Formats: sequence, C-alpha cells, structure tokens
Amino acid sequence: MSKQALIIVDIQNDYFPGGKWTLNGAEAAADNAARALAAARAAGALVVHVRHEFATADAPFFAPGSTGAHVHPKVTEQAGEPVVVKQQINAFRDTSLQTILQEHAIERLVVVGSMSHMCVDGIVRAAVDLGYATIVLHDACATLDQTFNGITVPAAQVHAAFMAALAFGYAEVLSTDEYLARVG
Repeated sequence: MSKQALIIVDIQNDYFPGGKWTLNGAEAAADNAARALAAARAAGALVVHVRHEFATADAPFFAPGSTGAHVHPKVTEQAGEPVVVKQQINAFRDTSLQTILQEHAIERLVVVGSMSHMCVDGIVRAAVDLGYATIVLHDACATLDQTFNGITVPAAQVHAAFMAALAFGYAEVLSTDEYLARVG
C-alpha cells in the first residue's frame, strides 16, 4: 500500500453544540474521526491536523486565539503530529501542508472533517489535482443546512450531494467501518 496520511480538517470547538457555528452531526462525525485517528496512530501513519483560523477577531467563528478555534478534544493532536493553520477553504493554499506531505513521501490521503461542502470538498479536490490518491470517510464529516435562492437544503442532502460529487470523480468515499475493515 502506498504511504498514507490521515488529514483531520477543521474539527474545531465552534462547530459543536455551544459553539458559534454548530454543524448537524458534528458529534457523530468526530466520533468516527476519532476511530480513524486511533487506527492511524496504531499503524504509525502520519496524522496532520488542519485548523482554520480567520484573520480578525470579529470573525463569525474560529476567531484568532479563541477557544472555538481550538481542535475539538475528541481529535486533539499529540506531540509530533503537525498542525496546519489555514485561513482559506483549501488547506493547501498558503500553508505548509504540501511540504509536510512531501517530506513524508505521502501518496494517499484519508480525509475527515468539516464542513463537507466547503473545506472537506476543497482539500479533496486540491489533493487530487496535486496527484494524491484520496479517500473520504463520509460519516466522519459534517455540515449544516444551506439556503440558496430561497430554498433551504437540509444538511443531510447537502452532505450527500457533495459526497456523491467527490465519489463520482475525485475520491473513494467510504464509511469509517468500511475503511477500518480494509486496513484492520
């Protein structure tokens, strides 16, 4: 198997109940991400934590230095695990992520995190464009309802539409159970 890294995208406190931008299913997604994290650590795989932080304190969420911008305790980084702080949707843009992956000769990414329709989608598409084989664990990702042109789309449908698009042309999209059975 090619050299693989687990990328944990924006599983941060503001996305959880009591935070500034609560996502539907954040707890369940984080539980599954934690399972993938435990498996990656047990296998000695590279784990990279991606954390979004807006540039100004008046941001709607993930304000610099705030508790809401911290990585959620379910997936807290351990010593030696890189943390990439980003201010863009695409975690490769203006960050050290590509350099970290190249230094470890990574060929395949396993992606979990939030939000399905934004930063997860952004990193997966960019990763594939950069030549990485990519797996998304769909039940380890979360999002929220979206409104467009007067129509509210429930979070489950937003999530399904984005996972379907990624599965169609960008990544292998698996449940956490399917993935763990494969690597276990």
